[in-house]
Amino acid sequence: MALMLLARVPMTAMGMTLALHVVADLGRGYGAAGLVGTATTLGAAIGAPVVGRMIDRHGLRPVVAVCGTAGTAYWLSTPYLPYEILLVVALPAGMLIVPVASIARQVLTALVPPEHRRAAFSLDSISLESSYMIGPAVGIAVSTQVSSTAALTGIAAGCGLLTVMLWWRDPPLRGEDEEPGDRPPLRSWLSTRLTATLLVSVGALFCLSGTEVTTLAALRATGEVAWTGSVIAVMCLASAAGGIVHGAVRRSLSQSWLTALLNLLVLPVGLLGHPWWLLAFALVPTNLACAPTLSATAEEVSALAPPRARGEAMGLLDSATRLGLALGSPVVGFTIDRSTPAWGFVTAGLGGLAIAGTGLAARRLTRSRGLRNPVPGTAV
Repeated sequence: MALMLLARVPMTAMGMTLALHVVADLGRGYGAAGLVGTATTLGAAIGAPVVGRMIDRHGLRPVVAVCGTAGTAYWLSTPYLPYEILLVVALPAGMLIVPVASIARQVLTALVPPEHRRAAFSLDSISLESSYMIGPAVGIAVSTQVSSTAALTGIAAGCGLLTVMLWWRDPPLRGEDEEPGDRPPLRSWLSTRLTATLLVSVGALFCLSGTEVTTLAALRATGEVAWTGSVIAVMCLASAAGGIVHGAVRRSLSQSWLTALLNLLVLPVGLLGHPWWLLAFALVPTNLACAPTLSATAEEVSALAPPRARGEAMGLLDSATRLGLALGSPVVGFTIDRSTPAWGFVTAGLGGLAIAGTGLAARRLTRSRGLRNPVPGTAV
């Protein structure tokens, strides 16, 4: 978990640092910045299941070596590319990003017994929030006080260091009691329940991505962009507190309820957008549900995926996460460009609810059909 915390720091700095580079240095709007972020994230969403399948087949080391080398080269060249070229190369570069979140979930599933995985995934979510308190704040500070070139070069150095650390450590991806065997076909384990879980995850990350972009826009509109790191730190602390409670209680809320709370509580945030400390306070309630939502999603996917296909299953979860991020940034960004940051928070909440509601409706419909037409032998 310490290794994954360090590995996530440059990953969490990528989004805001790249957005600030496009807006401030390249002179583009938030919608254009969102498109670059979307291209990178969409590439990662496409590549994550494929990378996960390669990890299932060939192990961690060769996959990490290839992806880490490509990612380091991309971030080294990013400061020197014009916007049009940056937009074109972002998609293929995103496909080869090292799937740190997916690897972390596989390792935890392998090392932790099922009865303790909720606590373990909660700790992993808290670790993620800790990295978010460090990465974006450092990226924005270096971008504003030094230059975006220095910040993006630092991200490249972090990616290279991550590659070396993961290759050297080579953590286990399957438990000792999980017997090796042939990888089951996709149709045998990608059930409606798992698909609905992934779709709900898309809605949650749409909300989180839109909230992140809107927070930066709100602070920039009031001339308080220098306080972005402090606001993000408050958001992450609130999320970590929610994760501690979620992992410690005997029984917590389900993924569905947590996602609904996450989206509903962000709707009124735009009413309290100034000064920065009031905005940070308004963002606390929705972020209390952030880490618990991510933890509940990872726990459910780990329970539904077979060990020999765990890499691909966690890759699909990574894809769902990145798809939500890819949709949230440009949709909310274009809304902000044509209105105010207050409407960005509303768009993030309503859009996330709509996407997550589709997954919940599909799950409920399948469950009701199963109750009306039970099939012997399929209860498990």
